[in-house]
Amino acid sequence: MWLRRAFFGWLFPSAFLLPLWLFIGWGVFNAGAWAFLWVLFVAIPAVFVGQLVLTLLVRARGTVRTQRAVSWWDVIGFTLWHGLTISLGFFGHDWWAPVFVLTVVVALALFWLEIWQLLSESRQGTMLMRASNGIGYLRPQPRPAKATAGARDIYVIAEEERLR
Repeated sequence: MWLRRAFFGWLFPSAFLLPLWLFIGWGVFNAGAWAFLWVLFVAIPAVFVGQLVLTLLVRARGTVRTQRAVSWWDVIGFTLWHGLTISLGFFGHDWWAPVFVLTVVVALALFWLEIWQLLSESRQGTMLMRASNGIGYLRPQPRPAKATAGARDIYVIAEEERLR
């Protein structure tokens, strides 16, 4: 559970740190002028926007908000995508192009994984909700149409204290 919660906390900072790593990696590993243009105009915006969209899709799920932890599918997907993105920052000329293609494929697969998880969780109807005081609860289920014999309604009267 601690690993899933760590990933939950890592999602927003990674939107800033992964593009920063690509920029730093370009400078450290002397990738060249064309790589600088690619990093500046394609990679940094794509990774930033992609990570923010994926983070918002993850946080849109009720179970993630209630548990403050991502699913194991999220851990696997983000580990793979972030690992490939970090490897792109090393700018190895022999292997960079295939890793770039693999990174794009994994990012698209991760996007569809998040959509699938969000839709499948919302179809179940038992989405966990969070009260204003932070306590998680299940949505109340509809009452049956017919009451059973002998069933009575229960009324709760709360006493209010008035200040004079």
